[in-house]
Amino acid sequence: MRDSSDVWTGKASSYDRVRPTPPLALLNLLTQLIGMPYPALVVDVGSGTGLSTAIWGERAERVIGIEPNADMRKEAIHNVEDHPYAAHITYREGLAHQTGLPDGCANIVTAAQAFHWMEPTATLAEVARILRPGGLFAAYDYDSPPAIHWELDQLAQEGSLRIMELVRERGLAQSFKIWPKNKSLDPLRESAHFRFTREVLLHHIEQGGAARFLEMMQSSALSHQFQFTEQEIGFDRLRQAALQHIGSEPIPWYFSYRVRIGIK
Repeated sequence: MRDSSDVWTGKASSYDRVRPTPPLALLNLLTQLIGMPYPALVVDVGSGTGLSTAIWGERAERVIGIEPNADMRKEAIHNVEDHPYAAHITYREGLAHQTGLPDGCANIVTAAQAFHWMEPTATLAEVARILRPGGLFAAYDYDSPPAIHWELDQLAQEGSLRIMELVRERGLAQSFKIWPKNKSLDPLRESAHFRFTREVLLHHIEQGGAARFLEMMQSSALSHQFQFTEQEIGFDRLRQAALQHIGSEPIPWYFSYRVRIGIK
């Protein structure tokens, strides 16, 4: 089984262009939960293009993004060049279970849209190692697609199921491992690293047209990696529906975020 981060090679610019930025309410929530409005260090594991890292620039003395994929790190470093708090933000090569950071250094550790790519036992042991006592870990994901129109939801769900069927039928599942998103609170509770765990739901609104929606749906790791045809996964029908129900002008997209929290 190869490094699962390879699936993002060559996709960094597209990923960064179309994926949502986490809501500021998330930062307010996490810092309030531990009574620390301005943490000394936030570590974002699986930081990708920095969408979930750079938002901490104004809110933390330092934020470090840990990302194994070179293309994603390069995009993140490029994006931060003009950031008003660029001096607070650093990106490093590393893995969620091998960050290379010292013991007890972080107030907050996050994994945004990434925890399902990480082996949970080793990852949570590393998170607990680098967290200070009383520190917080948050693994959060948004539901995809965003709520826009019921038919888009239906077609996207059918497409996702078809992709998984094709992966199984063609024996492609051995290429890499993905853990379920909807059960990611369970390993936090079972790890014994956290004195308190819970899940919180947040909501966020962004704007987008059909072109952004279609590019975001095409940024799926599996569809990109295995190069399924549009007809095989029903993307041709999704394209037609997006043009019909969204069109070229931006309209509201309603994102739901599921935030799994552990306090050390």
